[in-house]
Amino acid sequence: MKDPVADNTDVYAFVSPDRPDTVTLIANYIPTEYPAGGPYFYEFGEDVLYEIHVQNDGDGQDDITFQFRFETKVLAETFLYNTGPITSLTDPNWVRRQMYSVTLVRGGNRRVLGSGLLCPPANVGPRSTPNYGDLARAAIHDLSGDMKVFAGQRDEAFFVDVGSIFDLGDLRPFQNLHLIPSAPTHGVNGLGGFNVHTIALQLPKQMLTKDRSDPTDPMSRKAVIGVYASASRRRATMRDAHGVVEESGPWVQVSRLANPLFNEVLVPQDEKDRWNALEPIKDDQFVKYVAHPELAELLPVLYPGVFPHLKNLTAPRADLEAILLTGIPEGIIDGFQNYTGSKPMDLVRLNMAIPPAKSPKRLGVLAGDLAGFPNGRRLPDDVVTIELRSIAGLTYPLVHPSYVPDPAASQITDGSLSDEDISTPYPGQFPYLATPHSGYGIDPPDIAENSSVT
Repeated sequence: MKDPVADNTDVYAFVSPDRPDTVTLIANYIPTEYPAGGPYFYEFGEDVLYEIHVQNDGDGQDDITFQFRFETKVLAETFLYNTGPITSLTDPNWVRRQMYSVTLVRGGNRRVLGSGLLCPPANVGPRSTPNYGDLARAAIHDLSGDMKVFAGQRDEAFFVDVGSIFDLGDLRPFQNLHLIPSAPTHGVNGLGGFNVHTIALQLPKQMLTKDRSDPTDPMSRKAVIGVYASASRRRATMRDAHGVVEESGPWVQVSRLANPLFNEVLVPQDEKDRWNALEPIKDDQFVKYVAHPELAELLPVLYPGVFPHLKNLTAPRADLEAILLTGIPEGIIDGFQNYTGSKPMDLVRLNMAIPPAKSPKRLGVLAGDLAGFPNGRRLPDDVVTIELRSIAGLTYPLVHPSYVPDPAASQITDGSLSDEDISTPYPGQFPYLATPHSGYGIDPPDIAENSSVT
């Protein structure tokens, strides 16, 4: 959080709804970008190595890595980001622009997939970026092998009542049942109205499997991939008397992310930096925080009498370990698995043989929609509600059928967006995230959250 340009915010992986022979991978960085962010606005770090990692054989090692490096060019001597309307990615009015390269690393071999690829500008406002949708579409680049890539500013897709979670678990709309009660109210999307910076890839499924086959059998381990994203910096940084920075040495991972809220909610404060620096193959050190999550112990205390069954659930949470660390093995859910092996690793696991849902359900697998979280992660998936209900014991019967969850476990909700709010803001084509909020649209974030043009 003290290094925003290297801060992973979210990772998404899903079979592309409009191109079901492909998979879309998305990694977001730079949290809570206030739209009116001049004079520089927001941009990727030139001194950061951004990576999206894919594992496809269960051995815990990265099999495919996509690396992104960014370069910034300033084309005029002015304090302004632009000196007139920006009508194309080559418009001379656009003073400060970013471009990037994409490199594929596979089997020890490196191949540059694209270089000099332009990001779109920030959404400055209606006079500076009057046709922002056109600029964003022009920044979708076709790569060889039927691949697409996009890197640039988008609307923050993640929705969460973050204020309620960290205010001693005061989950709306159940405040009246809290140990320190208050009147129940609707949830508030704490990220509404903010932007992020997105790296998105659309890739043929055959590119992601170990044997380059087209995954069609959901019960085959070959159909499952594990995904995470990271950001790294050089080991040594030197500044001279004029503020010029020189960096050298190997790359050191400073941030990573896979499953939503894993680090934020499950990993304790004094372990977060260490977790960020490690590769997923070393996550066995953090299994205890999943097997015995602190929040599961707190809920019966914070809500007296509401979670009596959860209070007595002291056994290791094999259900959460499966959801977050190993994938769900065959035999737990009919016709489904996304198991990557017994080695515990925080990965977003996607069974690519599961087709996109015709009518997606926001609660994903919990609602019988096998194309949704925790099978990969789609943009509209209500991952906070899914994880809160799982921690509250709703998924424990998957591994221990005799356990009866507390009725409240199926009622917990993030509550920050309605079904209608979730279903409308996402475009139906790559990169699927909505247009970023305009810097000139200076409504407070809670008012601006539904104002994106898709």
